[in-house]
Amino acid sequence: MPNTSIKHWQDPLNLILGIWMIVSPWALRYQTDMTLNAVMSNPATSNAVLLGALIAAAALIALFRVMAWEEWANVVLGVWLVISPWALGFSSLATAMWNAVIVGIVVAVLALWALGTDKDIGGWWSPAT
Repeated sequence: MPNTSIKHWQDPLNLILGIWMIVSPWALRYQTDMTLNAVMSNPATSNAVLLGALIAAAALIALFRVMAWEEWANVVLGVWLVISPWALGFSSLATAMWNAVIVGIVVAVLALWALGTDKDIGGWWSPAT
């Protein structure tokens, strides 16, 4: 029988954060139009939806097969979320900016935590055995 337990408690949280990023433009009301053209023309929304999908995908894959690249991908995506308001020019939208920064920090920290504590994929915080 295959092992169906979750190896990293951080991965389901990153999955939830990815889903949150996808819906956050509408939940936080910095995007009201649902058309593809409106979404793509708003950098805050397109960034949130794209990065949310990528974060959720990496976390979902990590739930079934743990490899270091999924965690490193979420580290990179989290760092991008933190700098994206200034890189894409939506830092004046306070709600979108703070959402990206806070979620980005949490995603990156959770992924680094998983990398640092799992001796099978990194484990620099794990005691040597």
